[in-house]
Amino acid sequence: MNIFVANLSFKLHEDQLKKVFEPYGEVESARIIVDRRTGRSKGFGFVVMPNEDEAETAIRELNDFEVEGRKLVVKVSEERPEPKRFTSRRE
Repeated sequence: MNIFVANLSFKLHEDQLKKVFEPYGEVESARIIVDRRTGRSKGFGFVVMPNEDEAETAIRELNDFEVEGRKLVVKVSEERPEPKRFTSRRE
């Protein structure tokens, strides 16, 4: 399950984010989104947990959980629809 995590401290690293979720089960990956230009964290990221029951427990337990002075926002990640591609062809 792909989990969205927001309100992250800008000092938090991906390995630290992974450790926050590990007590709840296997963590396949943890990724913090960074600004391409500055390399600075945007304050949100994604955690992938392969076991759905463990992921749901982590979401329930970690939403509003404080990490480095900030209360996390944790929920199931919603897939964004693929953007429409425009072409010069007329149909």
